Amino acid sequence: MKSRSYKAIYTNSSNHIPNHHFAISHFLSSPFPSCSLTLNKLMATATIHKWLTHFTDTLPFSKKQQHSLYFTNYHKPMCQGCYLSMNGCKEGKHQYARNSVGTIETRTLAPVASLARAMYSVNMAVSDMKSEAPYGSSCGIVRVQVPIEEHVEAIDWLHSQNHILLPRCFFSGREHSAFSGGNLVSVAGVGSAVFFSQPHPFSYWDWISIRRFLSERCPLIRAYGAIRFNAKTKVSSEWLAFGSFYFMIPQVEFNELEGGSMLTITIAWDNDLSWSWENAINALQETLCNISSSIVKFPKQTPPTLILSSHNVPSKGDWDLAVRRALQMIEKNDSLLTKVVLARSTRVEPTADIDPLTWLASLKVEGENAYQFFLQPPNAPAFIGNTPEQLFHRKSLHITSEALAGTRARGVSPALDRQIELDLLTSPKDDIEFTIVRDTIRRKLEAVCDKVVMKPSKMIRKLPRIQHLFAQLAGRLRSEEDEFEILSSLHPSPAVCGFPTEEAQLLIAETEVFDRGMYAGPVGWFGGGESEFAVGIRSALVEKDQGAFIYAGTGIVEGSNPYLEWDELELKTSQFTKLLKLDLPQRQKVDCK
Repeated sequence: MKSRSYKAIYTNSSNHIPNHHFAISHFLSSPFPSCSLTLNKLMATATIHKWLTHFTDTLPFSKKQQHSLYFTNYHKPMCQGCYLSMNGCKEGKHQYARNSVGTIETRTLAPVASLARAMYSVNMAVSDMKSEAPYGSSCGIVRVQVPIEEHVEAIDWLHSQNHILLPRCFFSGREHSAFSGGNLVSVAGVGSAVFFSQPHPFSYWDWISIRRFLSERCPLIRAYGAIRFNAKTKVSSEWLAFGSFYFMIPQVEFNELEGGSMLTITIAWDNDLSWSWENAINALQETLCNISSSIVKFPKQTPPTLILSSHNVPSKGDWDLAVRRALQMIEKNDSLLTKVVLARSTRVEPTADIDPLTWLASLKVEGENAYQFFLQPPNAPAFIGNTPEQLFHRKSLHITSEALAGTRARGVSPALDRQIELDLLTSPKDDIEFTIVRDTIRRKLEAVCDKVVMKPSKMIRKLPRIQHLFAQLAGRLRSEEDEFEILSSLHPSPAVCGFPTEEAQLLIAETEVFDRGMYAGPVGWFGGGESEFAVGIRSALVEKDQGAFIYAGTGIVEGSNPYLEWDELELKTSQFTKLLKLDLPQRQKVDCK
């Protein structure tokens, strides 16, 4: 006999106004996953998606202006048929978009000893739910979770699902951080109960669309994802699947806890978005049929791999020219520009395929006091990273942010390490760069907080391979509605863009000839009463059979030296390149001209 308990039930009904967006909601003949789609329909769907993702609205978005084109029932075809899901973005100018969906509920089933038993419990729960009416509500979200006594690493669980070509995500907070306000260590997800993606820049109404599915009473229902560094720039082919932003509330989720684990399933539906309770249940069952309950711990290190070629964009010569041009702009008497962050993309092509999860796990040794993330839309490259920089963390009205700038390598001995630390602390050039970042963040927080505390004002943060200048800032928001203002004002930070922001962005757009994509953009999660975002640096885009793009940037201020800044790029990318054997003849290492 099944034993289960129910808790954290919250219901909020809302009136709905018809959606007037241009929607492609029934382009496919099948309303839920099946294997009946023809090849022509699948190809047509991919063409529609490619066209939509190429479309970029360059107009500024405000709370009063929305120009939105979206696709509601689209995800790329998957193995064993196809996978469809609901795009939860709604037209925000109507009042109903401000309200939560009609039903938000978390059910907790009886604890079990193993993952296999947990899989049995959730499958039985879904069978029972299939015959249930959807609470008389036209829209809602239900999370069912099963505590597991056995401790399993979330990254091992996700790696065991490598055979599934569904959207996937992974997020791990810093060590000893309040990732969940409890004992949650990391989260892995497969499939999307609801996803949020648009070709236009992330707007207030997109944020409202996500918030509809979240509630403080169900704190572990979260939307994980990332936002482009600059949504107004042209999207390159490798970033197409991400849109201007991509968030997902996982269909099947694995939570790694301190001393245990938890398996969860989530069902979301909204009749106004042509995604019914029946669609959601059928999609979930399709996903569960492919989820493996056999977990094999995989080696957390990459096998010996040689690199066929390594291409830097810009090349070292072009980099020198770009830095000198930036310095000329900064030194102009009539220029407001005081700092600009220029970046480099390094494409590596190895002799063997790179598994992004293995790469991410290999970075664990670099992960002390850092966030780890993995985001992969369906049938797309994986965006992975190991970033030390927090953009912001909000819990209720309390918010924290960090300033991080200035970089040095760690010393090979304690004495040398202290000498390098002192050099960083007393460097006029690095102090300028750091002060710009810290004071800009402080002003942004003061605009929406009653009081901002900065402690310490400047210190050293040491990571395994590098060290930075660092300060932490904290404040109290006047309203939770200010969360969107904080996100949109803190990004892009002077640490990854420059100051003033508009002048720096313009110079970056004119100078860089590659697409940053989600690199240096916000990456993290929205929750009902809590949200947390890191800055997507120390990151790479890994594509099956195509190698990887590794990204790094460095701040250019008065006194910067192009050669030393190039060395800093090498230092920052080394956490990835050290995983590969780079000792090849020089002729095989190529810079793109």
